[in-house]
Parts: sequence; C-alpha cells; structure tokens
Amino acid sequence: MIKVAARVLLALAVLLVAACASGENEAATTTSETTSTTVDAATTQIPADPGLTLVAKSEVDVLEVFDSEDGATVSHRLDRREEVTGNLVFVIEDESPSASGRHLVQLPVRPNGSTGWVNAADVSMTVHDYSIEVELSAFELRLYRGADELFAAPIGVGTQDTPTPGGTYYIKELLQPPSPDGVYGTYAYGLSGFSNVLESFAGGNGVIGIHGTNQPELVGTNVSAGCIRLTNEVIDSLVNEYGLPLGVPVEIQP
Repeated sequence: MIKVAARVLLALAVLLVAACASGENEAATTTSETTSTTVDAATTQIPADPGLTLVAKSEVDVLEVFDSEDGATVSHRLDRREEVTGNLVFVIEDESPSASGRHLVQLPVRPNGSTGWVNAADVSMTVHDYSIEVELSAFELRLYRGADELFAAPIGVGTQDTPTPGGTYYIKELLQPPSPDGVYGTYAYGLSGFSNVLESFAGGNGVIGIHGTNQPELVGTNVSAGCIRLTNEVIDSLVNEYGLPLGVPVEIQP
C-alpha cells in the first residue's frame, strides 16, 4: 500500500535542532527518498484508523493558518522558503476537510501543541503508517508500523537543566551533516517541538530533534540539550532501511 512518493532534502542541521554539545556549523546537499502514499487533500476521506497518519505539505510559498475552521482571522503566516529543506509539513488531525474546505493541523510553532486550520486547496496530502514512541525514563525509542513494533533502541536524552520536553510532535525535516563524525552523527530529524528552557541554541530557535552522535558511549544517559540521541547505526536504519517519511508522529513520554 505504501510507495515511494516524496523526496526529502537533506541540508543544514545545526541551526534547526536544539542540539547536544556543540555549536559547530554542519551542512549537506544530498537527497533521500521516503515512503508515503499521495492522496487528494480536498476530497479524500481516510478511515478512522489509529495506525494511519495524514500529512499535509504546503504547495504555496506563504501558507495562511486560521484560528477557526470558517473564520477569517489568520493566526500565522508560514513561509516554506524560510525552511532549510524548503518543505513545510503538518500532521492533519481530521479525516476530511471541514465544510469550509479546511484541515485542522498540528503546527511546528511555539508553544508546543499548537494547532490551526489551513485551506485544503493550499496543501497536498500523503498518508503513512509509521509512528515513534520515546520513553525518557527508560532511555528507549520504539518504532512502529501500524500496531507492529519494528524495533527498540537505546537513546540519550536531555539533562536535568535542559530536559527533553514531553508531548506529541512529528518529524518535519530530514537533515544530513557533511561529516558523520560530527556531533549530530550521520543524520538528524528535526521535530515540530521546541525546548521548554532554551529559546535559541547554536544560532537556531531551540527546535528539538532526533539525531546520531559521535559519542555513542553516552547513549543511555542524560546528556543532551533536549535532543534525542541515537547511535549512527540506528539512525542510519531509520533513514536508509525504513525510509521514514515526513510527518511521522513522535510521542515523548516521561
């Protein structure tokens, strides 16, 4: 059912994740493919299946986000050209557009947990069946496809002073540092959430992420400034073996 349908740009990593131990700049220019299925954002109704996630991608440069399903008040104007990857994606919370032709979506903005309404005509839509659970106290990340657990892996998480924030987020971008030996390892996923204690970090705005590391011995400890660290072998598997699409839900539990 799932097929290759989208390309994800791999680009600047440091400025978009709250990071872990360094402010060095790392950039990349390669691309990778991910797995999802394209559907019609304006008309498709997806069955109420907790194992499926609908993802909207902006098809306009400046996307207007409204504070209600039929109101005229714009709460945000989000510019996809300001995104490092050039992609602006959202997880859709409803199964079909409202009578006014809008979708309720999760937003990658502060405060964490923000939602808003976007016009279905301004977005394309895909569906996939991946999800991630992170259990901070157990230092563990679990990957699911539908109800099936694919694997579990140890993680490094935030310190007491810079804790990893709990909540439900989603993958909004995939990035690749130029050197696999850097602090972010081989790949980094930027999430839709932000640190609760850092307004900025290394030139970025405190976005949290899931990334590799050049200190695998510290995985399994409280080590980061809020990000979730995996060994390079594990994040390589997420990117290259499973090809996680944008919009994968990430539930971070205590």
